[in-house]
Amino acid sequence: MTEHTESIDGYKAPPFLRNGHIQSIYPVLFRKIDSSFYERERIDTPDGDFLDLDWARADSDTLAVISHGLEGNSRRAYVTGMAKALNEGGWDVLAWNYRSCSGESNRRLQSYHNGATADLSWVIRHAKKQKPYREVALVGFSLGGNLSLVHLGRDQVDPVVTKAVVFSVPCDLKSSAETISKPANAVYMKRFLKMLHEKIRDKMELMPGRIDDHGFEKIKTFRQFDDRYTAPIHGFKDALDYWEKCGSKQFLHAIQVPVLIVNAADDPFLPQECYPEREAASNRNITLEIPESGGHVGFIEFNRQNRYWSEKRAVSFLNNVHVLTDTTNDKRSP
Repeated sequence: MTEHTESIDGYKAPPFLRNGHIQSIYPVLFRKIDSSFYERERIDTPDGDFLDLDWARADSDTLAVISHGLEGNSRRAYVTGMAKALNEGGWDVLAWNYRSCSGESNRRLQSYHNGATADLSWVIRHAKKQKPYREVALVGFSLGGNLSLVHLGRDQVDPVVTKAVVFSVPCDLKSSAETISKPANAVYMKRFLKMLHEKIRDKMELMPGRIDDHGFEKIKTFRQFDDRYTAPIHGFKDALDYWEKCGSKQFLHAIQVPVLIVNAADDPFLPQECYPEREAASNRNITLEIPESGGHVGFIEFNRQNRYWSEKRAVSFLNNVHVLTDTTNDKRSP
Protein backbone atom coordinates (compact mmCIF):
# COMPACT_ATOMS: atom_id res chain seq x y z
CA MET A 1 0.00 0.00 0.00
CA THR A 2 1.23 3.52 -0.72
CA GLU A 3 0.70 6.88 0.89
CA HIS A 4 1.37 10.24 -0.75
CA THR A 5 2.28 12.95 1.74
CA GLU A 6 2.39 15.74 -0.84
CA SER A 7 2.37 16.25 -4.57
CA ILE A 8 2.70 18.96 -7.21
CA ASP A 9 -0.21 20.20 -9.26
CA GLY A 10 -1.25 18.29 -12.36
CA TYR A 11 0.33 19.24 -15.65
CA LYS A 12 -1.11 22.21 -17.53
CA ALA A 13 0.49 22.83 -20.91
CA PRO A 14 1.34 26.39 -22.00
CA PRO A 15 -1.43 27.69 -24.31
CA PHE A 16 0.65 27.41 -27.48
CA LEU A 17 1.84 23.87 -26.65
CA ARG A 18 -1.50 22.11 -26.18
CA ASN A 19 -0.83 19.67 -28.98
CA GLY A 20 0.65 16.20 -28.63
CA HIS A 21 2.85 16.46 -31.71
CA ILE A 22 4.30 19.83 -30.69
CA GLN A 23 4.91 18.54 -27.16
CA SER A 24 6.75 15.53 -28.60
CA ILE A 25 8.88 17.39 -31.14
CA TYR A 26 9.72 20.69 -29.42
CA PRO A 27 12.09 19.27 -26.75
CA VAL A 28 13.97 17.21 -29.34
CA LEU A 29 14.63 20.28 -31.47
CA PHE A 30 15.04 23.07 -28.95
CA ARG A 31 15.88 21.80 -25.45
CA LYS A 32 19.61 21.68 -24.82
CA ILE A 33 21.15 20.61 -21.52
CA ASP A 34 24.88 20.29 -20.91
CA SER A 35 25.78 16.72 -19.93
CA SER A 36 29.35 17.42 -18.84
CA PHE A 37 28.37 16.77 -15.23
CA TYR A 38 28.24 13.03 -15.94
CA GLU A 39 31.03 10.62 -15.01
CA ARG A 40 31.25 7.79 -17.56
CA GLU A 41 31.90 4.21 -16.52
CA ARG A 42 32.05 1.11 -18.72
CA ILE A 43 31.16 -2.26 -17.23
CA ASP A 44 31.33 -5.75 -18.70
CA THR A 45 28.26 -7.95 -18.89
CA PRO A 46 28.16 -11.66 -18.03
CA ASP A 47 27.83 -12.58 -21.73
CA GLY A 48 30.99 -10.77 -22.80
CA ASP A 49 29.47 -7.47 -23.86
CA PHE A 50 29.63 -4.03 -22.24
CA LEU A 51 27.38 -1.25 -20.98
CA ASP A 52 28.23 2.43 -20.66
CA LEU A 53 26.90 4.12 -17.52
CA ASP A 54 26.75 7.83 -16.75
CA TRP A 55 26.82 8.80 -13.09
CA ALA A 56 25.62 12.06 -11.55
CA ARG A 57 26.39 11.88 -7.85
CA ALA A 58 24.94 14.06 -5.08
CA ASP A 59 26.60 12.30 -2.14
CA SER A 60 23.33 10.53 -1.38
CA ASP A 61 22.43 7.15 0.07
CA THR A 62 19.58 6.83 -2.45
CA LEU A 63 20.00 6.16 -6.18
CA ALA A 64 17.75 6.69 -9.20
CA VAL A 65 18.46 4.50 -12.22
CA ILE A 66 17.24 6.16 -15.43
CA SER A 67 16.32 4.09 -18.51
CA HIS A 68 15.97 6.00 -21.78
CA GLY A 69 13.65 5.46 -24.74
CA LEU A 70 14.00 3.68 -28.09
CA GLU A 71 17.17 4.79 -29.87
CA GLY A 72 17.82 7.31 -27.11
CA ASN A 73 20.79 7.58 -24.78
CA SER A 74 21.85 9.08 -21.47
CA ARG A 75 22.73 12.43 -23.09
CA ARG A 76 19.24 13.18 -24.39
CA ALA A 77 17.71 16.28 -22.83
CA TYR A 78 14.88 14.37 -21.17
CA VAL A 79 17.45 12.19 -19.37
CA THR A 80 19.91 14.93 -18.42
CA GLY A 81 17.06 17.18 -17.30
CA MET A 82 15.73 14.41 -15.08
CA ALA A 83 19.21 13.63 -13.77
CA LYS A 84 19.79 17.25 -12.72
CA ALA A 85 16.37 17.50 -11.08
CA LEU A 86 16.95 14.28 -9.13
CA ASN A 87 20.39 15.45 -7.99
CA GLU A 88 18.82 18.65 -6.69
CA GLY A 89 16.14 16.52 -5.04
CA GLY A 90 18.77 14.60 -3.11
CA TRP A 91 19.35 11.54 -5.29
CA ASP A 92 22.43 10.05 -6.86
CA VAL A 93 21.70 9.19 -10.49
CA LEU A 94 22.86 6.42 -12.78
CA ALA A 95 21.72 6.97 -16.38
CA TRP A 96 22.61 3.86 -18.33
CA ASN A 97 22.89 3.32 -22.07
CA TYR A 98 21.46 0.22 -23.68
CA ARG A 99 23.75 -1.87 -25.86
CA SER A 100 24.88 0.14 -28.92
CA CYS A 101 23.25 3.33 -27.61
CA SER A 102 26.29 5.07 -26.11
CA GLY A 103 27.93 5.93 -29.43
CA GLU A 104 29.74 2.62 -29.93
CA SER A 105 28.33 -0.62 -31.28
CA ASN A 106 28.14 -3.47 -28.80
CA ARG A 107 30.13 -6.68 -29.25
CA ARG A 108 27.32 -9.16 -29.79
CA LEU A 109 24.63 -9.59 -32.40
CA GLN A 110 22.01 -9.20 -29.69
CA SER A 111 21.29 -5.63 -28.67
CA TYR A 112 18.34 -4.36 -26.59
CA HIS A 113 14.56 -4.57 -26.68
CA ASN A 114 11.45 -3.91 -24.58
CA GLY A 115 11.86 -7.03 -22.49
CA ALA A 116 15.66 -7.22 -22.10
CA THR A 117 15.60 -6.71 -18.33
CA ALA A 118 18.72 -8.75 -17.57
CA ASP A 119 20.88 -5.72 -18.32
CA LEU A 120 18.83 -3.53 -15.99
CA SER A 121 19.25 -6.12 -13.24
CA TRP A 122 22.99 -6.19 -13.89
CA VAL A 123 23.19 -2.39 -13.66
CA ILE A 124 21.38 -2.41 -10.32
CA ARG A 125 23.67 -5.14 -9.02
CA HIS A 126 26.72 -3.18 -10.12
CA ALA A 127 25.47 0.00 -8.46
CA LYS A 128 25.06 -1.81 -5.14
CA LYS A 129 28.69 -2.89 -5.31
CA GLN A 130 29.80 0.70 -5.79
CA LYS A 131 27.97 2.00 -2.72
CA PRO A 132 25.63 0.55 -0.09
CA TYR A 133 22.57 2.50 -1.19
CA ARG A 134 19.65 2.54 1.20
CA GLU A 135 17.19 2.41 -1.68
CA VAL A 136 17.11 2.44 -5.46
CA ALA A 137 14.34 3.94 -7.58
CA LEU A 138 13.72 3.24 -11.25
CA VAL A 139 12.88 6.07 -13.66
CA GLY A 140 11.97 5.21 -17.23
CA PHE A 141 10.86 6.89 -20.43
CA SER A 142 8.90 5.18 -23.21
CA LEU A 143 10.72 1.88 -23.93
CA GLY A 144 12.67 2.44 -20.71
CA GLY A 145 9.41 2.82 -18.82
CA ASN A 146 8.11 -0.44 -20.26
CA LEU A 147 11.41 -2.15 -19.43
CA SER A 148 11.24 -0.91 -15.84
CA LEU A 149 7.66 -2.13 -15.38
CA VAL A 150 8.43 -5.53 -16.90
CA HIS A 151 11.34 -5.91 -14.51
CA LEU A 152 9.21 -4.96 -11.49
CA GLY A 153 6.34 -7.26 -12.41
CA ARG A 154 8.10 -10.25 -13.94
CA ASP A 155 11.60 -10.62 -12.49
CA GLN A 156 13.28 -11.39 -9.20
CA VAL A 157 13.50 -7.81 -7.94
CA ASP A 158 16.29 -6.78 -5.58
CA PRO A 159 14.77 -5.61 -2.27
CA VAL A 160 16.81 -2.38 -2.53
CA VAL A 161 14.48 -1.31 -5.37
CA THR A 162 11.65 0.46 -3.56
CA LYS A 163 9.75 2.63 -6.08
CA ALA A 164 9.54 3.78 -9.68
CA VAL A 165 8.30 6.57 -11.94
CA VAL A 166 7.71 6.04 -15.65
CA PHE A 167 6.52 8.33 -18.44
CA SER A 168 4.96 7.80 -21.87
CA VAL A 169 4.91 4.02 -21.60
CA PRO A 170 3.79 1.86 -24.56
CA CYS A 171 2.66 -0.86 -22.16
CA ASP A 172 0.69 -2.62 -24.92
CA LEU A 173 3.39 -3.08 -27.55
CA LYS A 174 1.24 -4.38 -30.39
CA SER A 175 -1.25 -1.52 -30.39
CA SER A 176 1.49 1.05 -29.87
CA ALA A 177 3.59 -0.29 -32.74
CA GLU A 178 0.54 -0.19 -34.99
CA THR A 179 -0.26 3.37 -33.92
CA ILE A 180 3.25 4.68 -34.61
CA SER A 181 3.10 3.04 -38.04
CA LYS A 182 0.02 5.04 -39.08
CA PRO A 183 0.45 7.79 -41.75
CA ALA A 184 -0.13 10.54 -39.17
CA ASN A 185 3.05 9.42 -37.41
CA ALA A 186 5.18 8.91 -40.51
CA VAL A 187 7.77 11.47 -39.44
CA TYR A 188 8.50 9.54 -36.23
CA MET A 189 8.53 6.16 -37.96
CA LYS A 190 10.96 7.39 -40.59
CA ARG A 191 13.30 8.79 -37.95
CA PHE A 192 13.28 5.60 -35.88
CA LEU A 193 13.97 3.42 -38.91
CA LYS A 194 16.81 5.68 -40.01
CA MET A 195 18.53 5.33 -36.63
CA LEU A 196 17.91 1.60 -36.49
CA HIS A 197 19.31 1.19 -39.99
CA GLU A 198 22.52 2.90 -38.88
CA LYS A 199 22.84 0.35 -36.09
CA ILE A 200 22.35 -2.52 -38.56
CA ARG A 201 25.10 -1.10 -40.79
CA ASP A 202 27.47 -0.87 -37.84
CA LYS A 203 26.82 -4.52 -37.02
CA MET A 204 27.40 -5.50 -40.64
CA GLU A 205 30.92 -4.08 -40.43
CA LEU A 206 31.63 -5.82 -37.14
CA MET A 207 29.99 -9.14 -38.05
CA PRO A 208 30.17 -9.73 -41.81
CA GLY A 209 27.75 -12.41 -42.94
CA ARG A 210 25.79 -12.53 -39.68
CA ILE A 211 23.45 -9.65 -40.47
CA ASP A 212 22.60 -7.62 -43.56
CA ASP A 213 20.43 -4.74 -44.72
CA HIS A 214 19.47 -6.06 -48.14
CA GLY A 215 16.08 -4.59 -49.01
CA PHE A 216 15.93 -2.48 -45.84
CA GLU A 217 14.29 0.33 -47.81
CA LYS A 218 11.17 -1.84 -48.01
CA ILE A 219 10.77 -1.79 -44.22
CA LYS A 220 8.18 0.83 -43.31
CA THR A 221 6.79 -0.35 -39.97
CA PHE A 222 7.94 -1.71 -36.62
CA ARG A 223 6.25 -5.00 -37.42
CA GLN A 224 8.42 -5.42 -40.51
CA PHE A 225 11.56 -4.42 -38.60
CA ASP A 226 10.82 -6.61 -35.58
CA ASP A 227 9.90 -9.57 -37.80
CA ARG A 228 13.23 -9.33 -39.62
CA TYR A 229 15.61 -8.29 -36.85
CA THR A 230 14.38 -7.97 -33.26
CA ALA A 231 12.46 -11.24 -33.03
CA PRO A 232 14.89 -13.73 -34.62
CA ILE A 233 18.00 -12.14 -33.09
CA HIS A 234 16.54 -12.24 -29.57
CA GLY A 235 14.79 -15.60 -29.65
CA PHE A 236 11.18 -14.72 -30.47
CA LYS A 237 9.10 -16.39 -33.17
CA ASP A 238 8.08 -13.13 -34.80
CA ALA A 239 7.10 -9.55 -34.01
CA LEU A 240 3.76 -10.58 -32.52
CA ASP A 241 5.45 -13.08 -30.20
CA TYR A 242 7.93 -10.42 -29.10
CA TRP A 243 5.23 -7.84 -28.45
CA GLU A 244 3.04 -10.32 -26.59
CA LYS A 245 5.81 -11.45 -24.27
CA CYS A 246 7.44 -8.07 -23.59
CA GLY A 247 4.54 -5.67 -23.09
CA SER A 248 4.41 -4.50 -19.46
CA LYS A 249 0.63 -4.24 -19.15
CA GLN A 250 0.28 -7.96 -18.40
CA PHE A 251 2.73 -7.69 -15.48
CA LEU A 252 1.27 -4.67 -13.70
CA HIS A 253 -0.86 -6.78 -11.36
CA ALA A 254 2.29 -8.30 -9.84
CA ILE A 255 4.16 -5.08 -9.04
CA GLN A 256 4.77 -4.82 -5.30
CA VAL A 257 6.46 -1.41 -4.92
CA PRO A 258 4.96 2.07 -5.36
CA VAL A 259 4.91 3.05 -9.04
CA LEU A 260 3.74 6.22 -10.77
CA ILE A 261 2.78 5.88 -14.45
CA VAL A 262 2.24 9.12 -16.39
CA ASN A 263 0.84 8.80 -19.92
CA ALA A 264 -0.46 11.97 -21.57
CA ALA A 265 -3.88 11.71 -23.20
CA ASP A 266 -2.57 13.34 -26.38
CA ASP A 267 0.51 11.13 -26.76
CA PRO A 268 0.68 10.40 -30.52
CA PHE A 269 2.38 7.04 -29.87
CA LEU A 270 -0.16 5.64 -27.44
CA PRO A 271 -3.58 4.16 -28.31
CA GLN A 272 -6.28 3.51 -25.73
CA GLU A 273 -4.77 0.12 -24.84
CA CYS A 274 -1.73 1.88 -23.37
CA TYR A 275 -3.70 3.59 -20.59
CA PRO A 276 -3.93 0.77 -18.00
CA GLU A 277 -6.77 2.16 -15.92
CA ARG A 278 -8.21 -1.21 -14.94
CA GLU A 279 -4.81 -2.61 -13.97
CA ALA A 280 -3.96 0.48 -11.92
CA ALA A 281 -7.31 0.38 -10.13
CA SER A 282 -6.76 -3.23 -9.10
CA ASN A 283 -3.21 -2.77 -7.75
CA ARG A 284 -2.91 -0.38 -4.83
CA ASN A 285 0.81 0.10 -5.55
CA ILE A 286 0.17 1.75 -8.91
CA THR A 287 -0.74 5.41 -9.42
CA LEU A 288 -1.81 6.23 -12.97
CA GLU A 289 -1.97 9.85 -14.10
CA ILE A 290 -3.30 10.88 -17.51
CA PRO A 291 -2.75 14.62 -18.10
CA GLU A 292 -4.75 16.08 -20.98
CA SER A 293 -1.52 17.17 -22.68
CA GLY A 294 2.16 16.31 -22.60
CA GLY A 295 2.71 14.41 -25.84
CA HIS A 296 5.36 11.72 -25.88
CA VAL A 297 8.08 12.49 -23.29
CA GLY A 298 7.11 16.16 -23.39
CA PHE A 299 5.44 17.83 -20.37
CA ILE A 300 7.09 21.15 -21.21
CA GLU A 301 7.29 24.02 -18.76
CA PHE A 302 9.18 27.30 -18.92
CA ASN A 303 10.87 28.50 -15.74
CA ARG A 304 14.18 29.82 -14.48
CA GLN A 305 15.30 26.37 -13.40
CA ASN A 306 14.69 24.92 -16.90
CA ARG A 307 12.72 22.13 -15.23
CA TYR A 308 9.95 20.33 -17.05
CA TRP A 309 6.84 19.27 -15.16
CA SER A 310 7.77 15.59 -15.50
CA GLU A 311 11.02 16.20 -13.64
CA LYS A 312 9.32 18.00 -10.78
CA ARG A 313 6.61 15.33 -10.63
CA ALA A 314 9.16 12.51 -10.48
CA VAL A 315 11.11 14.14 -7.64
CA SER A 316 7.90 14.85 -5.73
CA PHE A 317 6.72 11.26 -6.02
CA LEU A 318 10.05 9.65 -5.17
CA ASN A 319 10.60 11.89 -2.16
CA ASN A 320 7.12 11.65 -0.73
CA VAL A 321 5.66 8.22 -1.40
CA HIS A 322 6.04 5.72 1.44
CA VAL A 323 5.58 1.98 1.65
CA LEU A 324 3.15 1.18 4.45
CA THR A 325 3.22 -2.60 4.27
CA ASP A 326 6.12 -4.95 3.76
CA THR A 327 6.12 -7.04 0.61
CA THR A 328 8.32 -9.81 -0.70
CA ASN A 329 9.62 -9.46 -4.25
CA ASP A 330 9.31 -13.08 -5.28
CA LYS A 331 9.49 -14.11 -8.92
CA ARG A 332 6.01 -13.76 -10.35
CA SER A 333 4.20 -15.25 -13.29
CA PRO A 334 1.71 -13.31 -15.46
